[in-house]
Amino acid sequence: MGLVTSLFARKMVAAAGPDIDAARLLSGAGVDPAAPADPRQMIPATAYYDMLERIAAQIDVTDLPLRTGASMRLDEYGALGLAFKAATTLGASFARVERYARLWTSVVEYELRAHPRGTLFILHRASERRLGLRLSNEATLASAVSIARQVSPVPVHPLEVRVRHHAPCRVDGHHDWFGCPVRFDADLDAILFSTDTLAQPNILGDEGISRYLVSHLDAELALIDDAAPLVRRTQDAIAQSLNEGTPRMSDIARQLGLSVRSFHRRLSEQGMSFQGLTERTRRDLAEGLLRDDRHSLAEIAFLTGFSEQSAFTRAFKRWVGVTPAQFRKGNRTA
Repeated sequence: MGLVTSLFARKMVAAAGPDIDAARLLSGAGVDPAAPADPRQMIPATAYYDMLERIAAQIDVTDLPLRTGASMRLDEYGALGLAFKAATTLGASFARVERYARLWTSVVEYELRAHPRGTLFILHRASERRLGLRLSNEATLASAVSIARQVSPVPVHPLEVRVRHHAPCRVDGHHDWFGCPVRFDADLDAILFSTDTLAQPNILGDEGISRYLVSHLDAELALIDDAAPLVRRTQDAIAQSLNEGTPRMSDIARQLGLSVRSFHRRLSEQGMSFQGLTERTRRDLAEGLLRDDRHSLAEIAFLTGFSEQSAFTRAFKRWVGVTPAQFRKGNRTA
């Protein structure tokens, strides 16, 4: 299951403006709107895309990704943002993103690829190209240009932006924001930078600080690499236990060969909790089962650990914003 930082959800909701119920949208995506923002808190990518699609049902989202990108600040990215600043050139900054983006998302990979006119900064995201994903991709491309402009001593204007999906109803805002041609229905989601642009020295570039931050990022990346199998194993164990009701943390820890204290600590180090993973697993399992008409709503309630269908309906509506029946009607397997 793919994860993204809750920072992205908070930024999208803030950029959407006052005509939406921000608290309800964030809660539905698994983010506590009253809690301090913590970019280490991860949420399911599907919950993030669902949230974006609910926003799109309420307001015009044509320019939402651009407003979100413009609002991104490097200081909000923690050590990765500092490393981006401290890199000696803009090209070196994007090389940090290419290597360390897994600190922020497990659904996107970045690639720097040589091009006859310069270098392509490519966004790879292998998933159904639903509206939420498309909005997220546009926001990611806009954010990449935004943070580049924050470190460069000269204006940053890409040579070209490529977007794989169809163009929205209007694109003048996209051309204005990026300051270059934006090609929709392209072969890649990517930004083409000139060699001269990426060779520009950063305003705060410092080789010594950069080396220190890279060592810190390497350590964080090692923690994620160690934690990813644990998260997957935890969710597998939770899913297998749900037909007996809500699993207990002590039982799952024992299945994984860990003490409760060690289990809790290792999840906390990744900004996760057992309760949050249980909710996430229930939701993902419910959505998958609802896309298949072979299971009744009562059966799905049982398989996801609810003793009553009414409790399942209330929980699902809290997660997604619609009832299980409404979700099934709009997402039947073709």
